[in-house]
Amino acid sequence: MADVAEIARVSMITVSRALRTPDRVARATRTRIEAAMRQVGYVPDLVAASLASRRSRVIAVVVPTIGSSIFSDSVEGMSEVLRGHGYQLIIGEGSYEAAGAEHVVAAVLGRRPDGLILTGSHHARGVRRMIRDAGIPVVEMWELPARLIDSAVGFSNRAAVREMAERMIAGGYRKVAFIGPTQDDRRAWQRRLGYVDAMTRHGRPPILLETGPPPSRMEHGAEAIARLISAYPEVDAVCFTSDGLAIGALFECRRRGWDVPGRIALAGFGDFEVAAAASPALTTVAVPRHRIGEEAARLILGRIDGDSPPGRVIDLGFEVSWREST
Repeated sequence: MADVAEIARVSMITVSRALRTPDRVARATRTRIEAAMRQVGYVPDLVAASLASRRSRVIAVVVPTIGSSIFSDSVEGMSEVLRGHGYQLIIGEGSYEAAGAEHVVAAVLGRRPDGLILTGSHHARGVRRMIRDAGIPVVEMWELPARLIDSAVGFSNRAAVREMAERMIAGGYRKVAFIGPTQDDRRAWQRRLGYVDAMTRHGRPPILLETGPPPSRMEHGAEAIARLISAYPEVDAVCFTSDGLAIGALFECRRRGWDVPGRIALAGFGDFEVAAAASPALTTVAVPRHRIGEEAARLILGRIDGDSPPGRVIDLGFEVSWREST
């Protein structure tokens, strides 16, 4: 560090500050320090630093899968915020099953992160016990937990699909169905409950079809729409739990010559880039994926620094994007 400071013409304190809180150091100074670090091959000893400061400067996040942009967008958002405060992000890929995520939480907690961000609010008993023993701030994201661990940022999955189903009914669709994965995906299950809420309110029997365990893929949507029309030919609209399923169903409808929305209307969830680019453009629920990550990062930093008390829940809401497919 002394060599880096000498080459960059700054103090060792400034080098340390540039590593810990880069947003507090002028860009030109950071550029000189980074160039000096490359020149001497300096790699900070983060283990030693964490022992001295009792902070690892690491935040851990656990997501069900990194194969879907619905979570990668959130991870990108939180990474952008954390980098500006001198923190690094480690990612644990769990599963949609609570028991599978438990092993991943144990692994990331073993790295002694300063904070933990979890996807969802349904956790195995062992996860809650490990979090309590770790004594670090926790933020749950993508849901509004009924049983809060610490803090949370998300939206109501149930309310989102309830509103979508209500819009379909108001649009004149008489037989609205729902397609999604099994109960292993708790957020998809909440969306299913929202659909059932709307059907119950209007005195209509729910028409439900499961695609199997998550993660959902386009081929699952294609297979499911064929099964649905075969079993319920009177169905004229479908709510899906994801844009991936809905796009797969859209492709299958085009392959079979079923007009969308003339023969059947389709609506997804997530507002992926492909939803607006599809032909016809896909109606969907738009959720602030990137902002969820940003707010989760700000919440965890506030908890670490003591600026934010526990018990805070941020509801970022959602928006129904009504397009050509309905």
